[in-house]
Amino acid sequence: MKIIHFKNKLRQTGLYLGLASLILVPSACDQGFLDTDPQGKQAGVVFWQNEGDATKAVNAMYANLRSWNNTAFAAIALESVGSDDAEKGSTPSDATFFNDYDNFSVGSSDGQLGGFWQGQYQNINYANQVIDNIPPISMDETLKARYIAEAKFVRAYSYFRLVRAFGDVPLRLALPKDATEYNVPRTPKAEVYAAIEKDLTDAAAVLPLSYGATDIGRVTKGAAMSMHAKVSMYQQKWQQVFDLTNQVIASGQYSLFPNYEALFRVANENNVESIFELQNELIPSNKDASNSQYSQVQGVRGVVGGGWGFNVPTETLAKSFEAGDPRRDGTIIFRGETTPSGDAIAATGDNPMYNQKSYVPFNLYTTGFNEGSQQNVRVLRYAEVLLMNAEAANELGNTTQALASLEMVRARARGTSKTILPKITTTDKAALRIIIWEERHHELAMEFDRYFDVIRQGRAAEIFGPKGWKAGKNEVWPIPQNEIDLSAGVLVQNPGY
Repeated sequence: MKIIHFKNKLRQTGLYLGLASLILVPSACDQGFLDTDPQGKQAGVVFWQNEGDATKAVNAMYANLRSWNNTAFAAIALESVGSDDAEKGSTPSDATFFNDYDNFSVGSSDGQLGGFWQGQYQNINYANQVIDNIPPISMDETLKARYIAEAKFVRAYSYFRLVRAFGDVPLRLALPKDATEYNVPRTPKAEVYAAIEKDLTDAAAVLPLSYGATDIGRVTKGAAMSMHAKVSMYQQKWQQVFDLTNQVIASGQYSLFPNYEALFRVANENNVESIFELQNELIPSNKDASNSQYSQVQGVRGVVGGGWGFNVPTETLAKSFEAGDPRRDGTIIFRGETTPSGDAIAATGDNPMYNQKSYVPFNLYTTGFNEGSQQNVRVLRYAEVLLMNAEAANELGNTTQALASLEMVRARARGTSKTILPKITTTDKAALRIIIWEERHHELAMEFDRYFDVIRQGRAAEIFGPKGWKAGKNEVWPIPQNEIDLSAGVLVQNPGY
C-alpha cells in the first residue's frame, strides 16, 4: 500500500516564506509550487515562531524539490540529453533548444541553464532558511535537530547537482545579512565538495534509519550516507565510498526489489530498494498541489494519459544491453508493445521509444490534472549503492567484494533465468572496472545519471565525442549569462563559452 501522508503534507503546506528574505526570487513555471498567490499566507515577519512554522518550512523545502526547474526541461537538458542514452524526442519542431545540448552547441543565454541554476539555488535558499531560522525556536529539540539535518541533506543534494553541471559555483551556507552579501563569486569546486561532504556527515549523524508510516519519504541516515558515497565517488575517494556503502549495506534497511520493471511503478513507490525519492502525488481536492510534470514531459506522446514525449531513449541505448537483459524492456517503452500494466502502444507515432521509468499507466490519468503527476522521482536506489560498493572495492583491490556486490545486481535482473546475464568471474582490475561501469549504464539508464557518470569516468571524449563533446570545455555547461549580468561581472564564464 502506498503511504501518502507526508506527501500530502508537503503539497498542502501553502507556505509563504517572505520574499524579502529570499536570495533568489522563484521564476515562473508551469503550475509550480511557488506560483501560488501569496495573499493570505503568513508573512515572513510573523513566521518562525513555533514548531508548526518549522514543520511548514521543512515541508515547503521538500515540495520545491519536485518543481519544474528541478525535474522537467532544465534537468532533462543538463542531466540527460547530452548522453548517448537519450535525445530530444517529441516532434522535430518542438523545443528545438534540446538539440543544442545533444550536440554541445548550447550558448550561455539558453533558458534551461538559468532554470536549472535557479531551481537548485531555490532549494538551497529553502534549506538555508530552515538551518538559520529554526535553532532559536522553542520546540522539541530532537525534532529541531532532525529538521536541520534534513535541510543539510537538501542543500548538499542541490550543490552536488550544481557542481557537476557547472564546476565552481557560488557557495551560500547562510542567508545574507544585508545587501553587501547578496552577490558572491564562484567558489572553487573542491571547496564546494568539502561543504557538501560536511553537510552530509552532519546529516547522517542525526537522521534516523527509518520513519513511521506518516513520514515515509523524508531523508534518512541511509540517504545521507548513500549521497555522501556518490559525492565521494565523483572525487575518486575510493576508501570513503567503500566504507560508506558498507555502512548502508550493513544497516539492514534496504534490499533489491524483486521485479526491476515494477519497482518504478506508482504502486511500488518507497519500496525496500528506495533510499530517497522525490515525493509526488495526485490530490483530487487540490489541483494546484498536484503539479509534478516529471512524468508528463516524458510520457508517450499522442495518447490520453501519456504525455509530451521528450527525453526519449536512443537506438544506441536499446542496442547496448546484453542479450536477454530484462532491464531493456523495463527501461524502454517500444512502439507496438503492450506494457506490463496492459497499455497497448500504437505501432506508429512521433518516436519509436519512450522512457518507461517515468511511465504511469494510462488508466491512472485523471482529467484536468497533469499526466502522471503521482509518479515519484527515484533519486537513490540500493542497486546503485551496491554498484558503488563494487566499483570502490575493485579500485581498492578487493576483487572478492567487488564481484559479490556486482552479482547481487545482476542476479536480480537475471531472475530465474539460467541463460542470461552470466555471473562475472574476471579478477582483472581494468576489465572489471569496465564491466561495473557498463552495469551502472544498464541498471541506471534513463535515470539522469549516465551523462555525468561518463564524464567522471574519463570516457566522455570517446563516447560523446562523435556528438560534438570537446575535452577542456564540455566537462561543464556554461554559466547562465543572465546570472553573470546580474552579478555585474562578479561571476565569470566557464572556458570556451
